Amino acid sequence: MICATIEEFSAALPRAGAIAGLDLGTKTLGVAVSDGLRGVASPLTTIRRSKFTADAQALLKIAEDRALVGLILGLPRNMDGSEGPRAQSTRAFARNLERLTPLPISFWDERLSTVAAERALLEGDTSRKRRAEVIDQVAAGYILQGALDRLRHIG
Repeated sequence: MICATIEEFSAALPRAGAIAGLDLGTKTLGVAVSDGLRGVASPLTTIRRSKFTADAQALLKIAEDRALVGLILGLPRNMDGSEGPRAQSTRAFARNLERLTPLPISFWDERLSTVAAERALLEGDTSRKRRAEVIDQVAAGYILQGALDRLRHIG
């Protein structure tokens, strides 16, 4: 079920249970997960993208293994708030994923999440090679944390 708003997503979630945040790129899919009480987002892994079916299988395996109760996809809006081809691609990914899972799915504005993730990794004196390995999952963590903070003020 795709929820149009974060409020709708909140209403579709059980009282407790972890959710995942996803940073959907053309080559990789960054994944972060929350704790069961949805207070803190933690970067988890980066899935190397291939075909949708393989990407979805890897993602749904994580969802099953961690008993996730919802998915948040970062929505790459333009700086003026409009949606371009990447946002449309993210929405298409969500529609395809919706057919494979009963989990509620929603979107979170991901503007500047990669910039924030890059800055945090630089401040942590992370090597260039390591930054390249973890940037997508750290960006997913920023996306998820933003959604968690908003969810805390709804419920």
